[in-house]
Amino acid sequence: MTDFAARRTMMVDTQIRPSDVTKFPIIEAMLNVPREEFVPADKTEAAYVGENIDLGGGRVVLEPRTLAKMLDALDIQDDELVLDLGCGLGYSAAVIARMAEAVVAVEEDESLAEDAQAALARVGADNVVMHVGALADGAAEHGPYDVIMLEGAAEHVPAAIIDQLKEGGRIGCLKAEGALGVAQVGYKIDGEMTWRYAFNAGAPVLNGFERHRAFKL
Repeated sequence: MTDFAARRTMMVDTQIRPSDVTKFPIIEAMLNVPREEFVPADKTEAAYVGENIDLGGGRVVLEPRTLAKMLDALDIQDDELVLDLGCGLGYSAAVIARMAEAVVAVEEDESLAEDAQAALARVGADNVVMHVGALADGAAEHGPYDVIMLEGAAEHVPAAIIDQLKEGGRIGCLKAEGALGVAQVGYKIDGEMTWRYAFNAGAPVLNGFERHRAFKL
C-alpha cells in the first residue's frame, strides 16, 4: 500500500519549501490535498514527482513547484474569488479552494470536467464551481474575479479573460517564449495589464491562448 501522505510531506519538503515558498496557506493546502486523486488512474505512482503530468491532448497537471510558486506570487486571500482556467482533473482548484473564498474551475474537455467534479466531491472541495466551456471564454457569469490563474502556458491572454478580472486584480500564467517559458503575474490597473516576471517554468500552451500568426503567402 503506497503511503501517499508521506509522499505529500516529502513533496512539500523537497520541492516546495526549497523553492522559497513558505506561506502557510500554500503549505497547508499542498500537505492536505491528495494529489493522487487528481491524476489519471495509471499515473498515481507518479503523482508526487517534480514534473508536469501528461493528461493527453497537450494538457498537463502542473508540477508542484510551478503551482506553488505561482500561488505564492499571486498571494490569494481568503475573501477572494478565483477563476482557474484549464483545471484538468481539478488538483489546482482543490488547492486554491483551501486558500480562497470560492473557485470557478473551467474545463473544456467534458470527460476531464466530469472526473474533476467527482474528485473534488471526494475531497470535500465544496467551494468549487465546475464550468464546462472554452478556456479562452472563461466564465463571465460568475465573475468578475479577484484572481485568474492559467493551468498552462499562453502566448497571449484574450481580451475576454482580462475583461473578467476586477480592477486591481491579478492574472498568473506561464508566458510561452520559444522553447522556454516564464511565469508572470499581470496586474489590472486602470483597465490595462502590467506584467511582471515571477520565475522560469514551462508547460504546453492552452487551447485558445495561442498567438494569432499573420497569414503569409
